[in-house]
Amino acid sequence: MAGTDKRLIIVSNRLPVVIHRSDVGDWEIRPGAGGLVTAMAPVLRDRGGLWIGWPGTVTEDDVDLDPLLRSATRDSGYELSPVVLTMEQKLNYYRGFANEIIWPLFHDLQSRCRFEPAYYYTYRAVNHLFAEKIVHHAGPDDFVWIHDYHLMSVAMELRAMRQANRLAFFLHIPFPPLDIFLKLPWRYQVLRDLLAHDLLGFQTQRDRRNFVQCVRALIKDARVGSKGLRTTVHLEGRDIHAGVFPIGIDFDQFARDAASQEVSEEAWYLHEHEPDRKIYLGVDRLDYTKGIPEKLRAFRDALRRFPQLHERIVLFQLVVPSRWEIPEYADLKTEIERLVGKINGEFSRAGWAPVQYFFRSLERRELLALYRTAEVLLTTPWKDGMNLVAKEYCACNVDESGVVILSEFAGALAQMHRSSLQVNPHDIEGMAEAIFQAYAMTLEERRERMRRLRQSIRRQNVFWWVDSFLEAAIERRLDSFPHVEEYVPRPDLP
Repeated sequence: MAGTDKRLIIVSNRLPVVIHRSDVGDWEIRPGAGGLVTAMAPVLRDRGGLWIGWPGTVTEDDVDLDPLLRSATRDSGYELSPVVLTMEQKLNYYRGFANEIIWPLFHDLQSRCRFEPAYYYTYRAVNHLFAEKIVHHAGPDDFVWIHDYHLMSVAMELRAMRQANRLAFFLHIPFPPLDIFLKLPWRYQVLRDLLAHDLLGFQTQRDRRNFVQCVRALIKDARVGSKGLRTTVHLEGRDIHAGVFPIGIDFDQFARDAASQEVSEEAWYLHEHEPDRKIYLGVDRLDYTKGIPEKLRAFRDALRRFPQLHERIVLFQLVVPSRWEIPEYADLKTEIERLVGKINGEFSRAGWAPVQYFFRSLERRELLALYRTAEVLLTTPWKDGMNLVAKEYCACNVDESGVVILSEFAGALAQMHRSSLQVNPHDIEGMAEAIFQAYAMTLEERRERMRRLRQSIRRQNVFWWVDSFLEAAIERRLDSFPHVEEYVPRPDLP
């Protein structure tokens, strides 16, 4: 798209910045966090374009966004355009339909869903607002790339407005199997909305297969054909393509920053305070899909069953605050802190507490130092779309001596299963054994595993992800759908 009048327009629930009120009452802006920002910010930085999203404020806040957003994009290389919501819209669309229905349902946790009709109607209304913003900004040749489960209806709203731009959608979370998707009261509408796009991108082959199974079962007039990693749905005279595009990270940037003197000094400081111990690291957002309590129980089980680990390992568990004002998340936070207290109460000795717990967001320098310092990463979600933390850890492991313990249900396992220690996050004893296996692993084996992981993640980085997606979407090069591995459980697993 370089050198043409075509622009890349990114549309997501949140802008890549966070606007919040300071301690003295002023409105401030800071960079956003999360997988989408990590992946897309370097892309737009190099390509230019427009990012449309919600700034996090509501109309009742009465904040002047223009000067804040201008200051945020002064050196970014792209523009920001906000979609501002009312408090009621925030509650029903974001907290309601997106996070009390779609999020748990798509993570196979339908018992946590609250199928409130008002949530759906507000969701459609907010998706209409996003569509209006796109119509206001988009030129006829601009390519519109819509992201994630918050905005699955935007394309259908645009088609109703006779918008002819090429539209693509990428789902950052898993897509559920048919028997679970059928629980959604608006299952037919959501599928038809997704089929208003020209290209649909999924993280894993499992997600694409689940989507295709739902289309075949629910959209009776659709003709579906698959070839390799590509599926074509012919519906009402249109061809909609669906493919697997596992998201990556800016590997070189993470590796450079991790090798910097500032991060090296911070990493040395961390290990000085845990001498002769292997540091295990968990980095998780506060969410019930992340399996944090089960991870802590497995760590406790490992200490009980393998006393040789006492005073030889320590778990640094970082929990990033997220929606903890919601009672269910507040209860999860309480459970995590109770488990940390029980583990430290049972095993601590003078000069050694087995779990170091942090409930806060870290500055980038602190996080990279933890990645670089830790000998073992424990990433054990119940289910994840991809899990970029695992990839970031590998990029920052410049000494190539770390071990990744990874859930079988993380999307990243399809790429990382050959060289990580894979675990069932519901199997407490199995995870405890993996914790001990990582401790006992020789340096030669650790380095061989990590070298393979880093080579793969470096090759399939964020720019590879974007290029393969845009080639398939804009240039209609259907032969450019990437080759990706699929994780198949070992036949000897029970």
